[in-house]
Amino acid sequence: MDAHRATVEKVRGRIHHFYNTKTPFRIYHGSTNSTRHANFDRETIIDVSSLNHVLSIDHEKSTALVEPNVPMDALVREIIGHGLLPPVVMEFPGITVGGGFVGTAGESSSFKYGFFDRTVVSAEVVLADGTLVTASATQNQELFDGLRGSFGTLGVLTMVELQLLPLKQMVEVTYHPTKSFAEATSKIQQQTNESKNDYVDGVLFAKDLGIVVAGRLADAQPASDLPLRRFSRAWDEWFWIHARSIAQTGTITKELVPIEDYLFRYDRGAFWMGMYAYKHFMVPFLWLTRFLLDYFMHTRIMYHALHASGYTDRYIIHDIAFPSRNTAAFTEYVDEKFGIYPLWLCPLRSDGRSSMGHPQLYSSLVDGGESGIEYNGDFINVGVWGPYPFSETEFVRANREIEAKMRELGGLKWLYSRVFYTEEEWWQVYDKQKYDALRRKFNATSLPSIWDKVKDRGRKQEFGMGLEGGLKRLVMGNTFLSGLYGIYKAVQGGDYMLKKKSN
Repeated sequence: MDAHRATVEKVRGRIHHFYNTKTPFRIYHGSTNSTRHANFDRETIIDVSSLNHVLSIDHEKSTALVEPNVPMDALVREIIGHGLLPPVVMEFPGITVGGGFVGTAGESSSFKYGFFDRTVVSAEVVLADGTLVTASATQNQELFDGLRGSFGTLGVLTMVELQLLPLKQMVEVTYHPTKSFAEATSKIQQQTNESKNDYVDGVLFAKDLGIVVAGRLADAQPASDLPLRRFSRAWDEWFWIHARSIAQTGTITKELVPIEDYLFRYDRGAFWMGMYAYKHFMVPFLWLTRFLLDYFMHTRIMYHALHASGYTDRYIIHDIAFPSRNTAAFTEYVDEKFGIYPLWLCPLRSDGRSSMGHPQLYSSLVDGGESGIEYNGDFINVGVWGPYPFSETEFVRANREIEAKMRELGGLKWLYSRVFYTEEEWWQVYDKQKYDALRRKFNATSLPSIWDKVKDRGRKQEFGMGLEGGLKRLVMGNTFLSGLYGIYKAVQGGDYMLKKKSN
């Protein structure tokens, strides 16, 4: 804890300096799982990248004190080593504890435990004036609730206390094939109502082919003779491909999956986005090529390559939470307008909206009505991720159309991806009055607002002058070469968000 306190004091000192000099600053974590454009100026950042430790574990209370930059894989390894388990673990190993708390982060256990922020018991925060405070349900409650989905716009997170569960080493996974959108959403709702289920999600492979996957935590040596399945080794099949093969049989199937393999089952291939890399480079999408190229197909490498190549502007990428009864209507729309598959379905608890960027209290567009009645039912998130290789104008038009359909059906998007709202449209969705009052109360008005952080900035690439700049323009103007450049930068490593120091 001494090292933690020393780092926090450095953070406080730098924040206090920025506050006194009225210098706007941003919080820098060293990596991102966002697909929005990010380019930080090292002279005006608060660097919390070294706050990446699990500080202590309290077995009696089943809680852990964790710094915000601890990624999911490191968190799980440490917690499992103590015979415990986080209730919600995001499927990408590089997503951090802090990102999960102040961002929007859920997984297949979120129908039961809520978004990741709901597993946080308390938070240590440095406010924008340098004051160090603790926030919880009983202390600074307004701040604690406001931190959910605040994206670092109320203060700098330096530590959280996480609630934990007793560890079980296996997940008993049951695959339920489906043959329509309506059947998939109905099956998801049915499985979330099964009290013994700990995990539920689904994948749609086509309009008439899908799978709903339910998981139950199980002991390491269960009495059953279910087959053991793994997804983490280079020779293991990608999870979605394995699930599709079961969906095609039409037969309910059960198997056992080790807990870490289950939690990070979508890491290899980044769900199915890695498939598009094979198509882009005209490499056969076979088990052998997936085995040989496995190093490049993990999410940390793929996110780095995505940002370096500029491909965030060539893919439609949205996660949108809809009232359960409206989910099938949205998937029908995506099928008719874009034909993008697979689609991810993830059920969410009824308190999900309050974790998503300070939205308006009432979902007035649910059912298309003007009643102003707050929706208190469950949600199903739809993940739409696929290529859209058109001009910037058409790309923006298509995404704005998706956002309009989302509002029509009472949906709310996760804000890791590009936002195409106008500012007027944004504040029709989010509660400006309440959010601004909270920022004033905690002296956070010198920080960027959520809108400042997420508003669309279009395609913006700085290539510089001279021969190097000319070569970069040539490479980034060619889709094949830009893809190779992204892979090169990812393998090379290093930082891909900080501006280079000027000479």
